[in-house]
Amino acid sequence: MMIMKMTSALRYLYKMSLAVSLRRALLALLSGAIFILTVLYWNQGTIKTQAYNEALERHPSHRDASAFPIPVEKSWTYKCENDRCMRVGHHGKSGKRVSFISCSMTCGDINIWPHPTHKHVLSPHTHSFSVDDVQLQVDTTHREVRKQLQTVFDWFLKDLRQIQRLDYAGSGSEPAVSESSSSKSRRHTQQDSEPAATLFGATFGAKQAGDLSSVQVKIAVHKSGDLNFSLDNDESYYLTSNTDGHRLLVEITANSYFGARHGLSTLQQLIWFDDEDRLLHTYASSKVKDAPKFRYRGLMLDTSRHFFSVEAIKRTIMAMGLAKLNRFHWHLTDAQSFPYISRYYPELAEHGAYSESETYTEQDVREVAEFAKIYGVQVIPEIDAPAHAGNGWDWGPKRGMGELAMCINQQPWSFYCGEPPCGQLNPKNNHTYLILQRLYEELLQQTGPTDLFHLGGDEVNLDCWAQYFNDTDLRGMWCDFMLQAMARLKVANNGVAPKHVAVWSSALTNTKCLPNSQFAVQVWGGSTWQENYDLLDNGYNVIFSHVDAWYLDCGFGSWRATGEAACAPYRTWQNVYKHRPWERMRLDKRRKKQVLGGEVCMWTEQVDENQLDNRLWPRSAALAERLWTDPSDDHDMDVVPPEVFRRISLFRNRLVELGIRAEALFPKYCAQNPGECI
Repeated sequence: MMIMKMTSALRYLYKMSLAVSLRRALLALLSGAIFILTVLYWNQGTIKTQAYNEALERHPSHRDASAFPIPVEKSWTYKCENDRCMRVGHHGKSGKRVSFISCSMTCGDINIWPHPTHKHVLSPHTHSFSVDDVQLQVDTTHREVRKQLQTVFDWFLKDLRQIQRLDYAGSGSEPAVSESSSSKSRRHTQQDSEPAATLFGATFGAKQAGDLSSVQVKIAVHKSGDLNFSLDNDESYYLTSNTDGHRLLVEITANSYFGARHGLSTLQQLIWFDDEDRLLHTYASSKVKDAPKFRYRGLMLDTSRHFFSVEAIKRTIMAMGLAKLNRFHWHLTDAQSFPYISRYYPELAEHGAYSESETYTEQDVREVAEFAKIYGVQVIPEIDAPAHAGNGWDWGPKRGMGELAMCINQQPWSFYCGEPPCGQLNPKNNHTYLILQRLYEELLQQTGPTDLFHLGGDEVNLDCWAQYFNDTDLRGMWCDFMLQAMARLKVANNGVAPKHVAVWSSALTNTKCLPNSQFAVQVWGGSTWQENYDLLDNGYNVIFSHVDAWYLDCGFGSWRATGEAACAPYRTWQNVYKHRPWERMRLDKRRKKQVLGGEVCMWTEQVDENQLDNRLWPRSAALAERLWTDPSDDHDMDVVPPEVFRRISLFRNRLVELGIRAEALFPKYCAQNPGECI
């Protein structure tokens, strides 16, 4: 019996020891697994970096969302045949691969946008370099011009850094405006590049030296020291570059800051990033002589129907500068909202903004205007009046100022305005004019001296006013309102009326009550409407924004439950590009001089910040070439030459490089194989 008990005890102890051993083994396995998983977790960035080159070549479509938007095309090389780049397989082959961009820039005609208006000569030979090798020399006796050009050059270097993919992970950083000498620019560029070079060392390889030791950019402005925008600004420039040993000497000569700025935009497009050696490339020598055909080359953005951040506006302006558009028409307010916080009348935004965060301060407007000048773009703010003024104007009675506006949110809206909500300023309340005067004063202070200001003036609904003033000449009332607004603008501008005061076209603008020596008309109606001829015959200068060609919000259906869309169909970039109203109208030389230029318009009933880039670009660039170069139309009216497709496709890629989410033009196959799809 004792033996049996001892045996049972031994078995129990054996089982217990076995269980303990198993538990220990399982615990050790679990600890090991946790350790391995921890190591893998903390080293996943390193593993991804080491595998990046292989993944980039095999599966570019599965790259991380933060990767550069234009992938390296290691599978393909390109050769130039009959001024076209032909795609050829390069799968694992030895020998130097020619990238698509390098082929495109050395095959056929000059590949920049807009095309130069005068002569251009490019060397077939190219050089490689890094942004760290770029230096600036400013040759001018005008101190403020020198300072502005040094600031511009800092931003130019920032753009080149992003093109070279050095700062892509942190591409939102802005250069320090105060550190702007050529030596500081270069020194800070080198310092800033160190973290990026460490981060991307395994991704793009260590920094390589190009065959140039330096790229010296000399900008010469001897004639005008004016930094104020004017339709009389001389925007011409002459760019040359030549190689001296291992140095590239670039000279941009212009009569004004504005011409020099455009020359720098051209230089930026004469530089490209080659993903084979991971360096910037440019021509061994070049000559470009250039000037615009039209003085006013605009883009209008409505920030009332949807709010757009300052960052989105600045991004738009940056793209405008590269395309040489020069007027940003800021449709700041409308009946839907009043996002601007006035110094004198903050009640306008308190009662009219969508939210506290969807507002623009005085500093915001000033910041946008200063940024725009860096890219050669003037900011033209517009407080639309007397129509398109509703929400934000309803606080007058509480302040003892009477009714500032009428028909605010009145129903049925179709009786009293073009779209909901309704609202129209009170033309017989002097407080209304005082508020406008103060607003003009603030905006002029923030955007700087100008010879052009926009008063609005469109789509006045006479039935709205008729409810209150049925015994009055309502057309004459509109004329009186615009003349009063003009007088208040003059007071706000230190007693000097701007040379050009713009208003939108309407059935009222041809009443001849507005003096044609002061008022210019922005024509938004159809290109075949009689008003186009009447306005010119009546002596008005005009800015064309024809709804059937240059309204970029068209073609997206109706945003209301009933009724048709405001305009259709969609305006393609070809529609924008082919529109030449001055030719179709057969204007004589005198009347053609009355055409100041044109403007694309982005009304935002169906556009917010999520769609802004691809609704604007590259269609706005099509307008840019039409107004800068205005190339002759030797082809069929509905056909765009293949070389234009090739150049705008490449320009679209340049926008994407700089962070603009531009709309795709056609399948990527067509971009990789120029001419096959057209």
